[in-house]
Amino acid sequence: MATAVAAAVTTPAVLFGATPAFADDTPTVSVTAPVAPEDAASHAGMLRGDALAGKIDAGRDATGAQAAEPSVEELEKAAAQAQKAYDDAVAAEKAALAAVEAAHSDDFPLAVAAEAAARAAAEAATARTDADKALADAEAALAALPGTAGPEEKAAAEKAVAEAAAAAGTAAAAKTAADEKAKRAATDLGDARVASVRELGKAQEAVKKALEAKKAADKALEDALEEQEPVPCRPESELTATLTGLPARITAGSTVEMKLRITNGTDRTLDDVWPFVYVHAIEKGGYAPIDDHMHLRWSTPTQTWTEAGDDYTAGSVTSLKAGGHADIKLRLTVDAGTPDAAGAAFIAADYVNEDGTCGGSPELTPYDFEVAAEPAPSASPSPSSGTGTQTQTTTTQPLTTTSGSLASTGSSAALPQLAAAGAAVALGAGAVFAARRRKADSAS
Repeated sequence: MATAVAAAVTTPAVLFGATPAFADDTPTVSVTAPVAPEDAASHAGMLRGDALAGKIDAGRDATGAQAAEPSVEELEKAAAQAQKAYDDAVAAEKAALAAVEAAHSDDFPLAVAAEAAARAAAEAATARTDADKALADAEAALAALPGTAGPEEKAAAEKAVAEAAAAAGTAAAAKTAADEKAKRAATDLGDARVASVRELGKAQEAVKKALEAKKAADKALEDALEEQEPVPCRPESELTATLTGLPARITAGSTVEMKLRITNGTDRTLDDVWPFVYVHAIEKGGYAPIDDHMHLRWSTPTQTWTEAGDDYTAGSVTSLKAGGHADIKLRLTVDAGTPDAAGAAFIAADYVNEDGTCGGSPELTPYDFEVAAEPAPSASPSPSSGTGTQTQTTTTQPLTTTSGSLASTGSSAALPQLAAAGAAVALGAGAVFAARRRKADSAS
């Protein structure tokens, strides 16, 4: 049986764009064995990150609600427009306040006109008073003429009364006109001042509404940017993935069956768990990969045999309860005519919950094996088996495992080129997924 390598991480697997990164901050083991230009362990970590990021994105898009939300660019444009509207409203309020102050100033044109009209009305009132007094005086003089007054003296007094009466009438008319003009001027001034105050009130209300709109736009943008922040996915040591049934040697042209067990050792249900399986091998004596000659399929009790997809996940497990496990059968077929090669199967499990939390088994563990171009002698144990465990090489041998532990089989000389000196790629406490954080009420 193949060996589960349990060494620490030596090579960070870094993803770009909207994919996660599985990496340790500092390598803990120096790799002294020759390493191929394409480090399979690092590449497997990147494939695992791509797969989980795709699941996060698919879950987010499946909600529909977030898919219909405005983009960050649209929200930035809306926030800029709201800011401009607010700035314009503040400027309009400032202008309205200046208009109120101007309308209430002494040099306001309508105020000047009203003042002049009031002064003219006052002067007209004085003129009428004077004219009325002159009339009264003329009438008193006429009445005071003695009986001995001659016709000429009496005619002069009567003429003075008539002239005074005419002057009094003119003064009265002038006063009436001046009063009316002063009243209109005062009304115009009052109306202008009331209108300026009313416009100031409207401007202040517009500022209030613009500020509310600005705050809402800013908050929407802030939330969108926060949702764009990397979502931390935690290493979950209690979520384990173990592979049994992988022989130390597989003969070209044969098929082997294995079992992948995913165990949830946490104290909570994991909503969606994806088993990750990546099988890689290189021809002995060189660096040429033979992945195209190996074909992996998976099945469950309720699922027929299915080709493993480009995301290297062997189906999915939904609602994996605390303490529970799920078994997935695997079939690995190696094409006839495949040359001798050294290979490794990289195993892990990742999850995403409906509340948006995510994570995975800390280690991406490689199980090593060899591909033999010719059948190995059936009477002798595998050269790489240190325990004498019988190596499975036939296409019809069913899955048989009797222990949770894996036999120690050693590793081939070419394996360090595949698995970076047998290191397991860890999730790491600093791993992040650059995908939008989903809210609990809208998660898929």
